[in-house]
Amino acid sequence: MTRRHHQIAEALRRAITDGDLPVGSALPSETELAAAHGVSRGTVRQALAALLGEGLIGSRQGARHIVLSTAPSQSFTELRSFAQWARAGGHSPGGRVLESARGAADRAEAALLQLAPGAGVLRVLRLRTLDGAPVLLERTVYAGWIAEAVEALPADCESVTQALLDSHGLVFAHGEHHLDAVAAGTADARELRVRRGSPLLRVRRTTTTAEGRPVETSDDRYRPGAVVFTVRNSTQANPLARTPAG
Repeated sequence: MTRRHHQIAEALRRAITDGDLPVGSALPSETELAAAHGVSRGTVRQALAALLGEGLIGSRQGARHIVLSTAPSQSFTELRSFAQWARAGGHSPGGRVLESARGAADRAEAALLQLAPGAGVLRVLRLRTLDGAPVLLERTVYAGWIAEAVEALPADCESVTQALLDSHGLVFAHGEHHLDAVAAGTADARELRVRRGSPLLRVRRTTTTAEGRPVETSDDRYRPGAVVFTVRNSTQANPLARTPAG
């Protein structure tokens, strides 16, 4: 049975994404939400915590929660796959392999995957969906040592990360991400249903095992308005670094 705070969070999430609670508007108070749903304020706080974590709402001491965004956000405070993040936010993830081919690593790929230039790799073009809508096109290059396991997965595998954990005990432990903006190419425009040249959010990532062995490197391109990436920092911890573009 679904826990009540999940149900309340989903109801509020729908109200936000459908425009019933537009950006800048205040949510009902915790007392009002508790009365409306017949639950305790503690249950309401759990629901609101989920929306805070997704970046949909914000809070200020002594004031009501405010709607900040209509798009779910992804935080880099923990390493999670697209599917794991989507499910945690109450969304339905999907995936479909468009192309898959073995090849030789070029110099850039070899450097990122710590391979010799020309070593065997697997290149996969995969479309990701969120609640049935296309949101992400992944161009992933897998190191040769894991290629066979990836090829064995079904084309519509929802979570490659989870599947490789289940089948091979492989843990994606560390990730490095670089964010920038690019213009949509022909394949991007076709699969993400945008105009060619439209701005896309690009995340270039390289993922390694706990021992530091690179598993994959990927060029991920998000449809405009699909997700929001957030970096939370403080004087004690600042995970955001600035580097020259290139």
